[in-house]
Amino acid sequence: MDYSLLLQNFAKHISLTKAEEAFVTPLFEHQKIAAKKFLLKQGDVCKHSAFVLDGCLRGYTIDSNGDEHVLSFAPKEWWIGDMYSLISQKPGNLNIEAMNDTEILLLSKTDQEKLYRKVPKFERFFRIITENSLVSYQQRLNDNMSLTAQERYLKFCKIYPQLIHTIPQKQIAAYIGVTPEFLSKLRAKYVKHKSIS
Repeated sequence: MDYSLLLQNFAKHISLTKAEEAFVTPLFEHQKIAAKKFLLKQGDVCKHSAFVLDGCLRGYTIDSNGDEHVLSFAPKEWWIGDMYSLISQKPGNLNIEAMNDTEILLLSKTDQEKLYRKVPKFERFFRIITENSLVSYQQRLNDNMSLTAQERYLKFCKIYPQLIHTIPQKQIAAYIGVTPEFLSKLRAKYVKHKSIS
């Protein structure tokens, strides 16, 4: 198993010795998820954090009308989990589904806590990841209230450039809060504007 991508991700925030690398990598469970299969379903208790090696996961909720609300995507090199459920160990309301055939590394809550005890610098790593996630969610809320649909689409393109042409348009529409038809018009306008400028 090649852990280089995971170790590169750690290296963005903390520096590990070879011994620490050798300790941490066996704690991760390698898993493949087929397209449209679930890592987590609404009502489940989240027991793992997931790091994406290849493919893409999406986190979404379903409201009382049966409408989907996409909260986040996790392409290659991103982390995902139901933070509320993982921390509280109560049933969550997040569905995490594979957009395409996806390969992940899973770290259980138990092993994460073991990491904190044995290699304390991992507390810093996961604190930074959690803080970034909280900032991102808060920014999403602000954007949904203050930005136009076009501005939200352009921001999506900036955050997830690798997903613009690789995931269904209706998923992008659900993320930015518009209908797929409206998104088609937005994209056409954006493409036309880019070709003129």
